[in-house]
Amino acid sequence: MPDHGSAREQYLVEGSNLSQIQLGLIDLPWWGYVVVALALTHVTIASVTIFLHRHQAHRALDLHPIASHFFRFWLWLTTGMVTREWTAIHRKHHAKCETEEDPHSPQTRGILKVLLQGAELYRAEAKNKETLARYGHGTPDDWLERHVYRHSIVGVSLMLITDVVLFGPIGLTIWAVQMLWIPVWAAGVVNGLGHFWGYRNFDCADASTNLVPWGILIGGEELHNNHHSFASSAKLSARWYEFDIGWLYIRTLALLGLAKVRKVIPRPKFGAAKSVVDFDTLQAIITHRYDVMRRYMRSLRRICGQEIDRLAATHAGKFDPRALRRWVLSGEDRNLPAEERQKLEGVIKESAALATMLAMRQELTAIWARSTASREQLLGQLHDWIARAERSGIRQLEEFSLRLRRYAA
Repeated sequence: MPDHGSAREQYLVEGSNLSQIQLGLIDLPWWGYVVVALALTHVTIASVTIFLHRHQAHRALDLHPIASHFFRFWLWLTTGMVTREWTAIHRKHHAKCETEEDPHSPQTRGILKVLLQGAELYRAEAKNKETLARYGHGTPDDWLERHVYRHSIVGVSLMLITDVVLFGPIGLTIWAVQMLWIPVWAAGVVNGLGHFWGYRNFDCADASTNLVPWGILIGGEELHNNHHSFASSAKLSARWYEFDIGWLYIRTLALLGLAKVRKVIPRPKFGAAKSVVDFDTLQAIITHRYDVMRRYMRSLRRICGQEIDRLAATHAGKFDPRALRRWVLSGEDRNLPAEERQKLEGVIKESAALATMLAMRQELTAIWARSTASREQLLGQLHDWIARAERSGIRQLEEFSLRLRRYAA
C-alpha cells in the first residue's frame, strides 16, 4: 500500500522549499518589504547629503576613511553616481544659481522641466568636460574611483542581484524604488521645488526656499534656503523649530570619531552699542548679514504695512499691495514684470517713508555685495548709512541703526 502520509509530507516540504526559492532568502509580510525599501533609500539619502553634499561639495565636515568609503560604496550600488560629477555639477549650481548656466534652475528652465526631467539635466551636465574640470577639484581619485566606482552599471547591477537573491521577485520592485529615489527626490523635488515653493528664513540672492521645517524624508535637504544662505555649514537647520536629521547623523558620526564638523551657521553676538562703529562691527555685520536683513524687515514691517494700506486706499486697486510689500521689505522682484515694477516705482514716489526704506535697504545690502571695495571704503559706507538712518525721522530706522552698533565679532 502506498504511504499517502509520507507523500503528502514530502509534497509540503518541496512546496515550502519552492516558496523559499520564489520569495528569496528573506521572507517578510508586505509591510516588511515597504519598511526595507524605505530604510535602504534612506541610507542612500543620508549618503548623498552627508558625503556628496556637505563633505565633498562644500567641505563643511571631514569624514573618517571608514565612513567615506562606506558612503562611496553604497552610492555606487544604489545610484551609480560618480563623486566628481555630482560635486562639480552642484558647485556650478551654486556659482551660477538662477542663471542660464545653472544646470537645473526652475527659474530659467521651468518648474516642470526640473521636476520631471531632473535626472536628464544631471546626465547632460555630467558630459560637460569644462564643468568637471573647473568645479570637480578635490574629489577622490584613488584606484577604487578610477577602476571600480566609475563603472556605474556594475554597481547598480550588483544591487539588483542582491535584492533579488534576498527578497525574490519583489526585490525587483525594491531595486526600482532605490533607482528612482534620488532622481525623484533630489534631482526633481530639491532642485525644483526647493527653488520655487516654500518659505524663506534668509534673503539670499537666489530663489531657494525651505520646503518644510522638518528635514527628515530627504535627509535635511528640505531646508534648502538655509543651505544656500550658509553653503559651508554642516548643519542645515537654523530656527529652533527646524529639524535636520542629516545633522543628527553627523553628530552621531562625530561622537564615534568618524566625522569632524568644520563649520555651522554662525550665531550673531551683541554687545554694548558703540558710539563709532569699527572694523570689528563691520565684519560682524557682514558675517551675519542675513540676520541683519531679517531684523531690518521685521523692524519696518509695521510702518511699511501702514504706508502701503494708505496708498492702496488712495489708488483703489491700481496696483498689487502684496507685490509692493515683498519688494520693499525683501527685495523680491525676481518674478515682477517690467510693467508692474514701473507702476510700483511710481507709487513709491508718493510715500517718502517707503522710498527711504527701499533705498536704505538697497544701500545696506550693497555694503557686503561690493567685493571690490576696500575695508576702509566699506566702513565709510556703514558710517554714512547709520548717520542717515538716525537723521531719517523714521523711528524704526533710528532704532535699527542702534542695533547695528551692537553687532559684535
